[in-house]
Amino acid sequence: MMVDHHTAHAEAAAWASRFDRCAVLTIDGLGDGLSATISSFKEGRLARVAASSARNSIGVFFEHVTNLLNMRELEDEGKVMALADYAAPIADADNPMLPWVRVRDGVIETEWPGHAFRRPLARVHWRFPNEQFAYLAQRTVEQVAVALARDAVRLTGCARLALAGGVVSNVKATRRIRQLPEVEDIYVFPHMGDGGLALGAAVSAAVESSETPHIDLDRLDLGPDYDRSAIESSLRASGLRAECCEKLPCRVAELLADGRIVMWFQGAMEYGPRALGHRSVLARPDRVDLRDRLNLVLKRRVWYQPFCPSMLESEASRVLDDWTGGRNRSMTMAYEVASAYRDRLSGVMSVDGTCRPQIVGDNESGPFADLLRGARRHWDIGAVLNTSFNIHGEPLVCSPAEAVDVFLRSGADHLAIGPFLVDRPA
Repeated sequence: MMVDHHTAHAEAAAWASRFDRCAVLTIDGLGDGLSATISSFKEGRLARVAASSARNSIGVFFEHVTNLLNMRELEDEGKVMALADYAAPIADADNPMLPWVRVRDGVIETEWPGHAFRRPLARVHWRFPNEQFAYLAQRTVEQVAVALARDAVRLTGCARLALAGGVVSNVKATRRIRQLPEVEDIYVFPHMGDGGLALGAAVSAAVESSETPHIDLDRLDLGPDYDRSAIESSLRASGLRAECCEKLPCRVAELLADGRIVMWFQGAMEYGPRALGHRSVLARPDRVDLRDRLNLVLKRRVWYQPFCPSMLESEASRVLDDWTGGRNRSMTMAYEVASAYRDRLSGVMSVDGTCRPQIVGDNESGPFADLLRGARRHWDIGAVLNTSFNIHGEPLVCSPAEAVDVFLRSGADHLAIGPFLVDRPA
C-alpha cells in the first residue's frame, strides 16, 4: 500500500506518544502536496481535520532563510535558530516577515508560493545584519507553530499534542507550544524528519490491517550492534594500542574531569538524528574552552551553535526551571537552565540560557548511566556535554571501523569503544 507523507508522520507521532486521545500536528517543508496537517487521534484512528498546501509552507520559507545566510537548506536550519539568539530583540510590529504568513482554522496561508519567497526575503536580508535576519525568521516560525498548535487544540478538543515533521525539530518553537496554557502535554516524535516516515508507514499499514501497533521508543538503541571480536579486529587493523578497562565509565569520568575529550562507542546505534550515549563525543559540561575546542578542531561547526547536555533525570528537576517530566527525553525539546546552575552547564547552553537535554533515568543500567553517575561524583552534577560521533558534514559513525577512522582524523584525546580505552597516538 502507498502511505501519504503527512499520514506517515502523524501515525508515527500518535502511536509513539502513547496518548489514548490527542491532537496530531505535522509541519514539514512539503510532502505529497502538503506542508502541514492537523489530525484527531482517538480509539486508534487518525482523522485529518485541517491541511496546508505545499504552496503555503513555513518549512520552505525557513529553507530560503537558511540559504540566504549562506548555509545549507535542509541541513543547517538549527544554526539559524541558534544565530537568532544573538540578535537584539525586534518588536513583532516591526517584523516585516510576520504579515507574510498567517494561520486560519489550522491552515497556513502565505503571501507568495514557496519558491517566490526568496526575492522578498533577500530584500529584508539586505536591510538587517545576519543575526537579526535570523531572529525575524525564527520568530515567524515560532508564531506560526504556536498558531497551529492553538488551532489543533481548538479543532480537535484535545489538549494533548503529538508532533512530527522536519519543522518540529526547531526546539524553540516546540518549547513555546509546550508553554501554551491550553496545552496539557506534548510529545515530539524523536525521528521527526523524513527519516521517521518508514516507521509511520509501517504503523499505518498495520492499522489498515486491523492490527494494534505497540511502539516503545523509551530506548532508541535500535540500530546495529557489534561484539567484542568485531571491535578488536578494527583496533588491530588500525594498529592502535588499546587497554581493556574493567571499570570503563569510572575511568572515562576521571578523564573528562581532567578536561579530556572522549569519543564514546557503546552498544547499538541510536534510531533518529541525535547521539544519545551510544555514538557520542563527550566532555565536561562546565568548560566553555572545551566547547570551543570541540567546535574548532573536531566538530568544525560555527562558534555560536550550542552543544547539548545529557543528564540524569534527578538533575533535570534540579537544574531546569521548566522541567515537568514527560517523555521528551531525547533532545527534542528546549528547557531553561536555572540561574544557579548556569555556570555548571556553561558549555551546553545557548546564550539565552536554554539547553536541549537528553534525560537518562536514575535507575537505568548500562555504561552511559554509570558514566553520568560518575560525573556527579567528580563535578557535582550528573551531566556531560554530548555531541554526535562524527566530523561535521559526515554521517554518524555506525561500525567500529568508522569509529576508529573518525578518532584518528579528529582531535579527540581518547576513544572508549566496547570494553577498551584507546589513547591518542603520540
